Amino acid sequence: MISFESDYNNGAHPCVLQSLFNTNESQSASYGYDEWSDSARKKIREACRLEHAEIYFLVGGTQTNATVIDALLKPFEGVISVDTGHINVHESGAIEASGHKVITLPSHKGKMHAEDLISLLERFHADPTRDHMVWPGMVYITFPTELGTIYSAAEIGSINQICKNYDIPLFVDGARLGYGLVSDACDFDLPWLARHCDVFYIGGTKIGALCGEAVVFTKDNAPKHFFSIVKQHGALLAKSRLIGVQFDVLFTDNLYFNISRNAFNKAMQLRKIFLDAGFVLENSPTNQQFVVLSNVQMELLAHYVAFETWEKIDDNNTLCRFVTSWATKESDLKTLKEAVASI
Repeated sequence: MISFESDYNNGAHPCVLQSLFNTNESQSASYGYDEWSDSARKKIREACRLEHAEIYFLVGGTQTNATVIDALLKPFEGVISVDTGHINVHESGAIEASGHKVITLPSHKGKMHAEDLISLLERFHADPTRDHMVWPGMVYITFPTELGTIYSAAEIGSINQICKNYDIPLFVDGARLGYGLVSDACDFDLPWLARHCDVFYIGGTKIGALCGEAVVFTKDNAPKHFFSIVKQHGALLAKSRLIGVQFDVLFTDNLYFNISRNAFNKAMQLRKIFLDAGFVLENSPTNQQFVVLSNVQMELLAHYVAFETWEKIDDNNTLCRFVTSWATKESDLKTLKEAVASI
């Protein structure tokens, strides 16, 4: 059965697999000190236009979020996120398990509003009992958001300025970074994002790699002994070349963004299939599309393609998520179109 459940249900891009095969017989240093990791770091710095960016390769998204957040926060500090943020709802309490509270703000279609952030910070710092409370120590946003929406440059710029004013870091979760940056709704590029946050990561797991994320500290600001912190969190591979080789390929000849574009284009085709058939969709300009299906339609469609039930709307209707990826094919969409027509 063809699956639109997620963007990490395929293996790796053929070029990535080929490079892993080609380098398999070569010996190298461990823990990220290999030649391919060095090459990947150089290419990522060039793509970000940050000559002195500090880059680390970690095994997956949850480990990356938990490690970066724990490394940047003091023991009495928490991280600010919207209530729909991945660290708040889909990481099994990984942040809280490290001893840090997730301080939530209301989600506006997945996004954080600058006015909500500044209101929270103003209230906290005006409170005479604040030393008895969890201090807001950093801000976390996802790009694109959990709901497939896109921050504008103005929105991220405003959040970044507030963080500067209060001397707290801005961390951007980029598990689907490529898919967001290639969206027609995005009005900035990778170098711009790198200049307007303190740390972000480039998702590999969801965009062509078997596994792995590239953490980028943008201002010569990696925490002291971050390597040891990564290892302590179980996010470091002894054979870290596995990730280095993959990112070296992904950042050669613009592959990362080319395959991200495939997912975006296919998502827009998928969106049109449902719209042409009269279905209602949420406004999502990314590779995640959210479709309202009746319970009967949902049951019928599930016989042909796999997708994710996202949120119950009422007793008769459910919001369902369909996700394209770097690997989505025209034939997948043809099957979906035929299936939609049949229900």
